[in-house]
Amino acid sequence: MIKTIYLAGGCFWCTEAVFQRIDGVTEVLPGYIDGTIKNPAYREVCTGRTGHTEAISIQYDTRVINFAALLLIFFNTHDPTTRNRQGNDVGTQYRSGIYFTEVEQQTIAETIMKQLELEGVFESPIVTEVKAATPFYKAEEEHVNYYNLNKTQPYCTYRIDPKIEKLKHYFTNYITTKNE
Repeated sequence: MIKTIYLAGGCFWCTEAVFQRIDGVTEVLPGYIDGTIKNPAYREVCTGRTGHTEAISIQYDTRVINFAALLLIFFNTHDPTTRNRQGNDVGTQYRSGIYFTEVEQQTIAETIMKQLELEGVFESPIVTEVKAATPFYKAEEEHVNYYNLNKTQPYCTYRIDPKIEKLKHYFTNYITTKNE
């Protein structure tokens, strides 16, 4: 069964690149969610005034990968303990968030977050917001498949390559070869 989840883990170029490499993920699109205006543009979202966060829409096949596995990858490939920031990317548009499309996803997300907190996986408390999905707006075409088309750009080599290496190191069993 194909399901949808929206994840925000900082810059959508980073999260898109990670989840494009996961077996069972059938589609990943960068875009904007949880804001106050319809059809926002990147230049508007970057100001922080629209309330949107950069996010990705993920379509995944539950026969191949379960939601809990997607969340473990999510929590291990960004910093869920910094509010409104991922590395040098600062602002509300870079907050960490899980925007669920069904109550079961909310329950699983909250359970995993509690487990990570109890186990002390992170040095600081998790600040990832868990909310019902609001309308998702696909990003402009130049943001789609950004890493795969721009691997030699400094941002990609400095920020995204380490996430891909971490993915390969810790989540080998989940990686597909379709995007390599």
